[in-house]
Amino acid sequence: MDDLSTLPTVLLVIVAGAAGFVDAIAGGGGLLTLPALLIAGLPPHLAMGTNKGQSVFGSGTALIRYAHSPLLDRTRVIEGFPSALVAGAIGTVMVMQVPPKALSVVVMVLLVAVAIFMIVRKPAPGGQGRIRRAWWVAAIVAAVIAGYDGFFGPGTGTFLIMAYVALWHDPLDAASANAKVVNFGSNLSSVIVFGLGGLVAWKVAVPMAVAQIIGGYAGAHLTVRRGQGLVRWLVVAVSLALVIRMAWQLFE
Repeated sequence: MDDLSTLPTVLLVIVAGAAGFVDAIAGGGGLLTLPALLIAGLPPHLAMGTNKGQSVFGSGTALIRYAHSPLLDRTRVIEGFPSALVAGAIGTVMVMQVPPKALSVVVMVLLVAVAIFMIVRKPAPGGQGRIRRAWWVAAIVAAVIAGYDGFFGPGTGTFLIMAYVALWHDPLDAASANAKVVNFGSNLSSVIVFGLGGLVAWKVAVPMAVAQIIGGYAGAHLTVRRGQGLVRWLVVAVSLALVIRMAWQLFE
């Protein structure tokens, strides 16, 4: 299935723009795009591959915008990006072989924990109290979450934000910026694997990618301008929305 009629494609483009915007701020863009692709009639693995084919443009655009701000930790880019590339590819190869439904309950519990953490945690003053970790800590965090992204995916950006806040004491806006490094790395390697397997419907992914670029830039730009408050409450909203969606899928 390489194309859709005009109306479903237009609707998918609108969803992709909204997803790129949300994902650039708090993660969770797949909450919108993957179900939309499935509803449009794409088989599961083709929907997953097409989802990566369009979302990589949103995460890449958001990363470029963050790179032109003081929020991005350039040292962590060097430490985390290579392992994210490798682990994202491994996770994607695994998901093409194994159904990932067993992870649902664990992920739901973790997402509830993320929401609680964000609600009770007080926003940190910009840059104060930040911790510098050994390079291998960043590499392991990137590998674990990127591997999860390649294999399963829901909440990847949200988990990265929480990890950077908890382990590096990043302010929330900086955590959102740094999360895009790993998110882009895992998306990039994942779409390469799916593409080589013929599991990306590019006639659908390309118009969605244009909307992702617009939404991703807008979301990252707003985060740079508005800061931690925006990220905090959107992370809570995305976490709870993911839990509801996954619970619905589990018990339907």
